[in-house]
Amino acid sequence: MEPIRLNKFISDSGYCSRREADKMIEQGRVTVNGKRPEVGAKVTAKDKVRVDGNLLEVDAVEPVYLLLNKPPGIETTTDTSQKDNIISFTNYPERIFPVGRLDKDSEGLIILTNNGDIVNKILRAGNKHEKEYIVTVDKPISQDFVERMSSGVSILGVNTKKCFVEQLGPNKFRIILTQGMNRQIRRMCEALGYEVQTLQRTRIMHLSLSKISLGQWRNMTDAEVTEMMRLVEHSTKTEEASGGKKSNAAKAAPAKSPRPKPQGSSPAGKSGRAGGGAKSGKSAGFGKRDKPKNSGTAKGSRGAAKGSPSTGRGRGAAGKGGAAKGGKRR
Repeated sequence: MEPIRLNKFISDSGYCSRREADKMIEQGRVTVNGKRPEVGAKVTAKDKVRVDGNLLEVDAVEPVYLLLNKPPGIETTTDTSQKDNIISFTNYPERIFPVGRLDKDSEGLIILTNNGDIVNKILRAGNKHEKEYIVTVDKPISQDFVERMSSGVSILGVNTKKCFVEQLGPNKFRIILTQGMNRQIRRMCEALGYEVQTLQRTRIMHLSLSKISLGQWRNMTDAEVTEMMRLVEHSTKTEEASGGKKSNAAKAAPAKSPRPKPQGSSPAGKSGRAGGGAKSGKSAGFGKRDKPKNSGTAKGSRGAAKGSPSTGRGRGAAGKGGAAKGGKRR
């Protein structure tokens, strides 16, 4: 084994993502051969790497890819000591971590995996992988709101990238992003004088929330995994994909929101761990397991609710077992 960066070694073991690994190294939770390493250190298979005293081994770890319909109230964190964390909620028997995050008050689709290499390939804005949301706000929206949201809004000192926005109702709209700034949609709405009431992520690339009840998870099908790997094949994991320059989108607001180009498709296939048998699961306290179904890709149609993808079922579809601890809206 050639020397590799320590954060990749930890990620390849299925312990966490590279970003989380760097945090743990900085916090002094990682040792290499009994000594505390620096961020950026390299290791080989001969080195003894421990996290919180636990020895890590990088053998042939079978990839795991789950799709979870996260309910409000669940924190997207791997810190299992934190109340209502997504890892304990999912209750998967092996170590996994989320790809990106959803705010505690938000709900919808999130990927969980043990493949640290794929995380940044999906998340980096420069890789242009779409994430779709259905949002309701506290007062009626106008065409001006749609155009300003789609043209770019100044938040956190930068202008957000141009995006597709479509009004679905008086207080409801659909938005497709390739960025993933902290609380981006909520901040964009806030900047325009609106407050988000509900926020649901319905799609990540070709992967749809359709047929996954609130609080439920399932394994991605083989076809979904294959298509995901195809879509990220040429994506970069480094900062260069984040697009270092600030966007000037707000300088010239177009009259129409750009029409989205759906990414990939999700044909039916066997479900599993990159080739395994069909599996699905339930989160702690929630009801029956959801079986893997075909995932649809949204088609953009301006100004009509017909263009929106399936938004999943409401809380009542979560199962007979009742709401999970921490799964209540806050």
